[in-house]
Amino acid sequence: MAKKAIVTGGSRGIGKGIVFALAREGYDVAFTYSSKREAAVQAAKEVQEKYKRRCFFYQVSLEQPEAAHEMFQKAAADLGGLDLLVNNAGLTICEAIQNITEEQLDHLLNLDFRSFVLLMRDATRYMIDHRVRGNVVNIVSSRGQRAYPECGVYCGLKAGLIHATKAFALDVSAYGIRINNVAPGATRIRTKEELAAMPAGDVSDYYWRAEYEDKTKEIISDFWDELGELIPLGRAGTPEDIANAVLFLASDKASYITGETLRVDGGLILPGMPEGFAGQSGAGASGWGRPEAEDGV
Repeated sequence: MAKKAIVTGGSRGIGKGIVFALAREGYDVAFTYSSKREAAVQAAKEVQEKYKRRCFFYQVSLEQPEAAHEMFQKAAADLGGLDLLVNNAGLTICEAIQNITEEQLDHLLNLDFRSFVLLMRDATRYMIDHRVRGNVVNIVSSRGQRAYPECGVYCGLKAGLIHATKAFALDVSAYGIRINNVAPGATRIRTKEELAAMPAGDVSDYYWRAEYEDKTKEIISDFWDELGELIPLGRAGTPEDIANAVLFLASDKASYITGETLRVDGGLILPGMPEGFAGQSGAGASGWGRPEAEDGV
């Protein structure tokens, strides 16, 4: 009988890579998406046609009250069981502490932390009730292990998840359930083709450049190409890199691992280099320390 997995945020980027990898390994998969239905439909079609696995998808705003619980109930019923939960859906909003709004704070708290905890609760309850020695894998971030400017809330929430996972893993270890994290570094979440198709970026699209709005010009080099040159292993990560780590932690090969965080970042944070271009000139790249220009300084 096929194993069954729920993946949040599975229509694009890292989540899509995880969905495809699980299907390739024989899992039936249910995944959520936030807004781009076309991408979700295409991803599910590929899973069904290429890997011959059952695939369900749901539009869910996981930051909303009860949304995570309602989705979980439906997904577990559609799949007819659950062996693996992958908490992936999240959002990065880059704002300095003096500029963060209450709306941004609430959104990040609810999506990047609260939904993770509630889905871990529902998944482990289900596994305990059905006597499934299953797995939970949370996608956190290397930013949960190192500080970056204009990222305090996101960094703090990911750090909180890393620590909470250790305690939660102890709560369910007696039932044979394992909970672990994968912490990506700089990972390509949009291809050049996807960037070219985007009309504009928004507050969470840290990789967006105004020059991409000119659709007459080909995107030759992007954020991940340029940052990749600074990473010890010489490139940015891919969704497949993260998916391979998830597959490992969910497999019997990792049966003696729980409460751990596997960083998959090409050595990005080993030397303490910034994930971005702090210190370079240009808007939004003044680095840390004193602002580039401030009257009276």
